[in-house]
Amino acid sequence: MMKSKQIKFALVAVAATFFVSCSSDSDNDTTPAPEVKKEISLSTSATLGSYLSDKDGRSLYFFAADANGQASCTGGCEALWPAFVADNLTADKVGTGLTFTDFATITTASGKKQVTYKGWPLYYYAPSVSGTNTAEAAGKTTGDGVGGVWFIAKPDYSIMLVRSQLVGHDGKNYKSDYTVGEGSTTYFTDAKGLTLYAFKNDNFKKNNFTNADFSNNAIWPIYETDKIVVPSVLDKSKFSVITVFGKSQLVYNGWPLYYFGQDASVRGANKGVSYPAPGVWPVVEKDTPLAI
Repeated sequence: MMKSKQIKFALVAVAATFFVSCSSDSDNDTTPAPEVKKEISLSTSATLGSYLSDKDGRSLYFFAADANGQASCTGGCEALWPAFVADNLTADKVGTGLTFTDFATITTASGKKQVTYKGWPLYYYAPSVSGTNTAEAAGKTTGDGVGGVWFIAKPDYSIMLVRSQLVGHDGKNYKSDYTVGEGSTTYFTDAKGLTLYAFKNDNFKKNNFTNADFSNNAIWPIYETDKIVVPSVLDKSKFSVITVFGKSQLVYNGWPLYYFGQDASVRGANKGVSYPAPGVWPVVEKDTPLAI
């Protein structure tokens, strides 16, 4: 009887060992999780450098008319420049070199969703081919520079262009010549669409406004950067960097560039055009003449 019990005990022990062994082998044999496909990544062009593209390698674009961060491409424009949409965009769907918090989703005037990057709505280019709007092929960047208002979506612009109505701090609308009136002006902003200005009393590459202790910098903050990455329609050689009391300030055509404090970092605001009087602090345009 004792012998029978010993045999049963031994069989149970062997079975337990086998079970543990199998469980251990099973735990070690883990299958790696499938890689999440990136909805948006960086592609590279020999002429344009790094730019944003979708999961199929199709190029994405910014529109200069989207000064306030809302999509202004409506009606027939939508067929030529379809909105980029990515449902449930999460950090793991964003490619290397891009920051997830730079992306957001807006609802357009037509009720559609559209992804934005650094406040810029993103678009595809679908030019007409034999009368039909046809999506641009992967790797193509033919939409860049179209009309002087459509630009490849780069991650590192230090200058962008917007086309918008000038509205001074006095609430009046201004034209490009700083007389009161309606009309859009195309001018420079930073990467996030914040308006940049020049000071009429500055000289060629000489900041005559900023105090050495920066005590007046809150009124007209210098555009502090040493990066020169600009849309393809601009002449990069016209940009330079000066040192202002130890800080780098970007310059265009000899004009040091500034923000306006009362714009309060609001995208699309350009109140400085009438402060303290119209034209004293003009926005900077592609055709702004050389400073002297």
